[in-house]
Amino acid sequence: MPRRCPIKITAGIDVGSTYTKSIIINENREILGRVIRPTGFKLGDISRIIYQQCLIEAKLNEGDVDYVVATGIGRHQVAFKDLHVTDLTASARGAAFLFPGTRTILDVGGQTMKSIRLDETAKVKSFRLNDKCAAGTGAFLEKTARYMGFSTEEIGPLMATSKEPVTISGVCAVFAESEVINHLSLGTPPSDIMRGAMESLVERCVQLMKRVKAEPEYTLIGGILQFETMARTVREHLDSEVNVPAPDLVQFVGALGASILALRRLEKLSENRTRPTVDVP
Repeated sequence: MPRRCPIKITAGIDVGSTYTKSIIINENREILGRVIRPTGFKLGDISRIIYQQCLIEAKLNEGDVDYVVATGIGRHQVAFKDLHVTDLTASARGAAFLFPGTRTILDVGGQTMKSIRLDETAKVKSFRLNDKCAAGTGAFLEKTARYMGFSTEEIGPLMATSKEPVTISGVCAVFAESEVINHLSLGTPPSDIMRGAMESLVERCVQLMKRVKAEPEYTLIGGILQFETMARTVREHLDSEVNVPAPDLVQFVGALGASILALRRLEKLSENRTRPTVDVP
């Protein structure tokens, strides 16, 4: 028989376009386990796999978890969920938990980029998504690195050695790639090309933030924010301080938000059960 825990435990599953994340927390908002894996094309299978791995990391059985909320593009494929929410809602809740003063979120993922403006209660007030082009996402940086023979893990160290970033002005990934090829043929150092690609991405980020009338505090999330250069460049363009979660949490903000929303859902269900009924004469 599964062990019943004395306190409430919830899980958030974020099925993203590039990575799927799972996080388990208790009612004190303490993280008990977290797992991230590439999404692939079997969304239902990967969500189940990482959930099971997250349970193992948290030393829990499936019956110990009281509520599961799914989010992300594959949220409808999570068969074991109790509820699903949009990634906008989950990201808003997660970012506000980590940084309560958050008013604008920039979320740069592998295939999408989102700018979200929040009200004082952490509810989504407005949002904008990037155009359907990889030049506005982390995939553009990964593709640029791979073309030059570098892995994703080498992007950060490579940019750190840049002396003079070159301009990458292409409005789409195809044209931008042509510019990369041209720079390489001219003998431009890969580090300067990589930094130029980052600058191009940041310009698109800032433009998107302007479209939602961004206001501080700014919180930056998504896998690409693992690179300190990205946050620093956004900070320079905004001429303002920005919040960035710890590297081991920056990709989990949506999943964290989903798990927190699961706790709130449990609280509401509990309130409804304990609310006294009134007899009508």
